[in-house]
Amino acid sequence: MKITPVHTYCPGRAEKRIKMEEFKLLYEGKVREVYDIGENLVIAATDRISAFDHILKNKITAKGAILTQMSKFWFDYTKDVVPNHMITVDNNDMPEFFHDERFYKRAMMCKKLTMLPIECIVRGYITGSGWESYKKTGKVCGIELPEGLKESDKLPEPIYTPSTKAEIGDHDENISFEQSIDHLEKYFPGKGREYAELLRDSTIALYKKCAEYALAKGIIIADTKFEFGLDDEGNLVIGDEMLTPDSSRFWPAKGYEPGHGQPSFDKQFARDWLTSHPGNDWTLPQEIVDKTIAKYLEAYEMITGKNLEV
Repeated sequence: MKITPVHTYCPGRAEKRIKMEEFKLLYEGKVREVYDIGENLVIAATDRISAFDHILKNKITAKGAILTQMSKFWFDYTKDVVPNHMITVDNNDMPEFFHDERFYKRAMMCKKLTMLPIECIVRGYITGSGWESYKKTGKVCGIELPEGLKESDKLPEPIYTPSTKAEIGDHDENISFEQSIDHLEKYFPGKGREYAELLRDSTIALYKKCAEYALAKGIIIADTKFEFGLDDEGNLVIGDEMLTPDSSRFWPAKGYEPGHGQPSFDKQFARDWLTSHPGNDWTLPQEIVDKTIAKYLEAYEMITGKNLEV
């Protein structure tokens, strides 16, 4: 796909303008756009919002900037646990094409990785689809849990529940750890078990470190998901985003009480409205849009201790 930049012509910049036009939209996901800039990638978080594997018709102003800047915070915080793909979020350090206002604070220049075809989900509390499964079977994604748990209870230990990564418009499929070995083996013969164990152990380690930090800031990370890839030397590296309101359930620690659903800092607010309003045509009322972005901003400020100017 050819990308046409919106810059006006400046004499002496013809060569740069031609190069800017060569940047291709490599991939467009539910929320992110990935551009190939040669040796590296630029991943831009848009203001789109998705729920239940559908892209909603609304835009959430400043959401893309919150996602990118929050990922930057967590990438910096966890680089001693697992390396990550981030190079910079400073637009001035990127090609001129990404100096446009629509990329401001929303773009991250990253290393290219060979992505592993697993979404690495970790659950520290029982909620959502996990709670529904537990009520029926006493298990979550095939993992036996203690009897007598209440909705939103903290689990004795975080559990790892991987899923396959679906194409846009399709649904991710929950799989067992053993199934994740087989799935990885198809793509990386002879490496299935090694990679599956590495993904599981890295996911749990990252969650524990970040959940402890967030709790001290007044936020419970109920669950989240990570994506990983391999660099040129075969090292495991965190890719995509990290611990944003799009990939996680954030609850306020103040007032936390098991036995029912919890108020949320993330897009669960939008999910709840969609669930209670069938026939919504995947469109949120403006009031819900405003409340959703307010929750995103509040979570960012509590976790980072900073205000976000966009």
